[in-house]
Amino acid sequence: MNHTALQILLAALVALPLIGALAALFPAPPGLRGKNPDQAVLRHGVTVTGAVLAAAIALAAGFDHDHPARMQATTDISWIPALDIRIHLGVDGISLPLVVMTALLTFLCALYSYFHMPTGPSPKAFVALLLVLEAGTLATFAVLDLMLFFLAFEMVLIPMYFLIARWGGAGRQAAAWKFILYTLLGSVVMLLGLLLIGVKSGTFDMVALATDNGPKAQLSHTVQLLAVLAVGIGLAVKSPLWPLHSWLPDAHTAAPTVGSVLLAGVLLKMGTYGFVRIALPITPEGMHTFAPYLAALAAVGIVYGSLACLALVRKGAKGDLKRLIAYSSVGHMGFVLLGIASMTPTGVNGALFANIAHGLITGLLFFMVGALKDRFGSTDLDTLAGSTGAALYGRAPRFGGLLAFGAVASLGLPGLAGFWGEMLAMFGAFRPAAGLSRPAFLTFMALAGLGTLLTAAYLLLVVRRVCMGGTPHLAATAPLGAGDPSGDDAATPGRAADRAPAIPDLARYEYAAWSPLAALTVLAGLWPAALLGLSDPAVQQLLGGGK
Repeated sequence: MNHTALQILLAALVALPLIGALAALFPAPPGLRGKNPDQAVLRHGVTVTGAVLAAAIALAAGFDHDHPARMQATTDISWIPALDIRIHLGVDGISLPLVVMTALLTFLCALYSYFHMPTGPSPKAFVALLLVLEAGTLATFAVLDLMLFFLAFEMVLIPMYFLIARWGGAGRQAAAWKFILYTLLGSVVMLLGLLLIGVKSGTFDMVALATDNGPKAQLSHTVQLLAVLAVGIGLAVKSPLWPLHSWLPDAHTAAPTVGSVLLAGVLLKMGTYGFVRIALPITPEGMHTFAPYLAALAAVGIVYGSLACLALVRKGAKGDLKRLIAYSSVGHMGFVLLGIASMTPTGVNGALFANIAHGLITGLLFFMVGALKDRFGSTDLDTLAGSTGAALYGRAPRFGGLLAFGAVASLGLPGLAGFWGEMLAMFGAFRPAAGLSRPAFLTFMALAGLGTLLTAAYLLLVVRRVCMGGTPHLAATAPLGAGDPSGDDAATPGRAADRAPAIPDLARYEYAAWSPLAALTVLAGLWPAALLGLSDPAVQQLLGGGK
């Protein structure tokens, strides 16, 4: 595909959601109204996000896979000449997978919402906010100017705030305020760092700044230290890095299903992408100084997230499955940050792979937890274990099987996508970049390894309780008809399940929304070269100073 066609596709990816968001606020044309206005606007959301996904797939198909390190589909137009701020767009092997995943997840969320709209105000506002959120995330991965990156980075905050505050569950107002305050405060500090880089180097162009013999040469060691500290704080909040993560569990717990899917699958990746696109190539000396501290916090986050999940799954009535998956994201994103902190091609490639794997797997899990809440009215683990009688497998086998699949994929089972990113991140920590303390990074790697064991423990407990039946103390409080825990039914899950009230298995729209994520999880696990072949040349060039 020629350069002009790729330019048009990339520009359309960013512009179409914004145009669609504006159109969603107006009445639909007579031929597109459907049965009622609500159905028409939800259908509009599916149509626009589907068109964006088609453009993303066409962009990926037309991408020159023989030269993934080169910026392609580039557009470079002067916007604010006085500050040398340009509308500079482009994708390479690092950003292309994130663009496609963002388009896919947003389309699946729109499709899911068409059949199962969250309870809340007008669907018009919901669809418009969803499309603005998509535009902001796609722009974050496509822009090549520091100021445009900041604007796109901030663009997603308002729609996500309203999605949580207006369509969320219990505690949504407090969770939404916590989300916006944490991320805004982090972004203010990040803006100072980006301005420091632009003022001292004389340009905000990310491609020019990434080259050794370019404007980056004008950034002294002290300037790089200050810039990495400021920019890193803003990126760490969004990633989220322990101990700046505390907004995440509340936001996930309160958010509607599609809000949780996009928050985990896309928004968290904006922070880690910023580390790879800005901190590593533009301020390498500063990053080298702070890398051990970033790795230490990432390793602590891995263990902390796993222990928090283990506590939730074992502490009875207060164990919320949605909150558990939110804490698991703290641990999984810790692997991403550990790989980045190693400053090696192996570690950074692992981080980028883990980004995609986490988006696919955790997106699937949040979809399924939302469906469990719809069926049982709660995501409390005791309630789910009691409501499912002896076994979800026996009452909704396809649902139970897919939930178990998501759990084992999340724990990093070899052959599935979750395995490769975490393994490569630990390999990067095993032999970090020159000048970094290898004993320290070996310690961080050991902590990450402990985290993988703890992850397996809590996820297998989740499968045991929700899919295979409650533990003995849970069975004793099971509702009438779930079986007698002291009799033969306690040892015969099928008999207890036969007595439990029926629940619906997977619906057709759930198959449609979730099957692509499961299929891609298997595909990426069996064929990791599809992603690593794109990212590795770009990472090699990025760490080599753009040469």
